[in-house]
Amino acid sequence: MEKNKNEHLSKFGFWGVIVTLGIVYGDIGTSPLYVMKAIIGANAHLDANYIIGAVSCIIWTLTLQTTIKYVIITLRADNKGEGGILALYALVRKSKKKWLYVIAIIGASTLIADGIITPSITVVSAIEGLKGLNSETPVVPISIVIISVLFIIQQFGTKAIGKSFGPIMIFWFGMLGGLGLMEIVKFTPILKAFNPYYAVNLLINYPNWFLILGAVFLCTTGAEALYSDLGHCGIKNIRVSWVFVKTTLILNYLGQGAWVLTHIHHLSRGTNPFYAIMPESFLIFGVIMATAAAVIASQALISGSFTIFSEGMSLNFWPRQRIKYPTEVKGQLYIPFINWFLCISCILMVIYFETSSNMEAAYGLSITITMLMTTLLLGFYLKRQKVSTFLIIPFVAVFFTIEFSFLTANMFKFLHGGWVTILTAGVIFTIMYVWFNARIIKNKYMVFLSIKSFFKLISDVSRDITIPKYSTNLVYLSRADLETDIEGKIIYSIINKQPKRADNYWILHIDHVDDPTTLEYSFEKLIPDVLFRVNIKIGFQVQPLINLYFRQIIDELVANKEFDLISKYPSLRKNNIPGDFRFIIIHRVYNQNQGFKFKERMTMNIYNVIKHLGITDTKAYGLDTSNVMVESVPLVIKTDSKNKIKRMVLKTV
Repeated sequence: MEKNKNEHLSKFGFWGVIVTLGIVYGDIGTSPLYVMKAIIGANAHLDANYIIGAVSCIIWTLTLQTTIKYVIITLRADNKGEGGILALYALVRKSKKKWLYVIAIIGASTLIADGIITPSITVVSAIEGLKGLNSETPVVPISIVIISVLFIIQQFGTKAIGKSFGPIMIFWFGMLGGLGLMEIVKFTPILKAFNPYYAVNLLINYPNWFLILGAVFLCTTGAEALYSDLGHCGIKNIRVSWVFVKTTLILNYLGQGAWVLTHIHHLSRGTNPFYAIMPESFLIFGVIMATAAAVIASQALISGSFTIFSEGMSLNFWPRQRIKYPTEVKGQLYIPFINWFLCISCILMVIYFETSSNMEAAYGLSITITMLMTTLLLGFYLKRQKVSTFLIIPFVAVFFTIEFSFLTANMFKFLHGGWVTILTAGVIFTIMYVWFNARIIKNKYMVFLSIKSFFKLISDVSRDITIPKYSTNLVYLSRADLETDIEGKIIYSIINKQPKRADNYWILHIDHVDDPTTLEYSFEKLIPDVLFRVNIKIGFQVQPLINLYFRQIIDELVANKEFDLISKYPSLRKNNIPGDFRFIIIHRVYNQNQGFKFKERMTMNIYNVIKHLGITDTKAYGLDTSNVMVESVPLVIKTDSKNKIKRMVLKTV
């Protein structure tokens, strides 16, 4: 049902294009609110060459960075229809380059960190338009209220208001294009900006080119989100709608540039050309539309963040969080911890920066790093697709150079508030890096045994009536990828740690695969009527509701007469009562005195702190806590020691 809905939205057509406008272009579509204002503030002396050159930089940045790199090339790198930097990583992670995960988590953490400013800067920029009517407008309190309401309603879902996003954005982009066109007609020389000569001339002849590029870059900050929303909208819908979006954006930027040139001699500092080109009678409506667009842009950021963290959990980059599904719309999920983290962060951004001008000075620094990481991963993806090296090298070199130039230009923002996003990205990166490597360390010390060698012993335990029956069906969650293996800790649990007799033993293995929407299982009888293995394959966008899936599997096995569900207790079997199930999760406990290397010890110490951010495996897998037993065992059992205890010789009396 959900899959069909998603396919309906992704299918190319009129409605698909409308929905795409509401989902994909909120961030990049609200850039005109502050880009030209930032460009004006980047240079003390304004002249025609500067303004035309700046607008030319915007046009060619949108063309090279957004159109060519993302719309034409990057959208081809889809993982079964899904996009985004983590989906791209999933396509290349089987590469021999094991360090590629570092590129992925750098890109994901910087995308999230810089994205936190998106709701703040768009909402504040929109509300600042009211100052044209009343200079005493309390921008910060109003912005905080709007942002708070936006995050509060996430828990209820946004299905109802989401339907209106597309039509609202049609009016928004139509308004952008119309207002811009009105000013272009008044000053047609601004059309020179289509000539890239003026962009090159600006970068060569203006010594503060890095400030200018830092401001220009803001026009393309939503390009990465465009790729991330590939799975929601489909490649054709994004490409077709981009033609309309880009046209209206360029018209608006040209119009703002034309207005600045006609008022260049009496232009006051702090003037926002976006609102200045509006007739005074239109201003209220313009602010309302800007606020609506800001809310839509913010909603896209929030939904995108939920998706990134959800994928990160499945790829083992982030601790498991409680995930809720407020509506039946595919892809619409709600992660309480992430929601309130983003809410608090956005409010702190508004309080700290206060004005959109201050946010402009910090915005865009981190997202350039994300774009660089995407370019690198694309290079490896193209190589896996067997694209000629003679094509890959120029592609990577050109866009790496462009993005590194933007990164260099944005570095000045570090001391002007950019450190906030870099610090946030650093914290998120650390959590992702430690969480990923802690799993590797745990697996390194995991002992696997041949399960076949224990068949007779397990069968004997199952039939030994002198051992109290622990459960009719005993299910162990296993990390053994090979069907021939089993963890030594599971054997220890069955045989040694209070021998556990059961009629049926189940080895349940969860296999997270690169295909985003995979949900399938395999079933094997290892010992007839005693030991079974179920392997569940789950895509990185599918939530691991193991209790639900396992119940569906049992129902299907019973229907196919491959498994007898009725209890083995005579009195219960006589009345066709189903047997009980108990799950056992082996929790491997780290102890720093177990002989780890320094790097491993540091990683595991940090891991022990950040694991409290997540929820237990029992909750993460949707298991019923009433029938789950968690057994804690040492990660490593240290048997050697420099100190040897000596036996005392007792003196006889």
